[in-house]
Amino acid sequence: QVQLVESGGGLVQPGGSLRLSCAASLSIFSFNNMGWYRQAPGKQRELVARIPRGGSTNYADSVKGRFTISRDNAKNTVYLQMNSLKPEDTAVYYCNAMGVTSDYWGQGTQVTVSS
Repeated sequence: QVQLVESGGGLVQPGGSLRLSCAASLSIFSFNNMGWYRQAPGKQRELVARIPRGGSTNYADSVKGRFTISRDNAKNTVYLQMNSLKPEDTAVYYCNAMGVTSDYWGQGTQVTVSS
């Protein structure tokens, strides 16, 4: 069973920054895609950013230019650098690892953007 452990969430003021980390219990290179999703209260879970094993990253339109996803295969860790945070970015953020026939989720980390 793969474990994904997110960290780095918290309370930040509008315009601030946070960096989320997702540490996997095995090699992230074995997955086709690593991604970050978020779910705000009363809303469906949505894709924030995805980084494939090879190829270019993609982002939700709402975070383009503000968020950056990256991966460190040696550390089996995926990061989400979030800058210029807005109140509407408030949500629980989940790490996802997707293989050909597998799909794993972390437990989530809360991000709250508020003054």
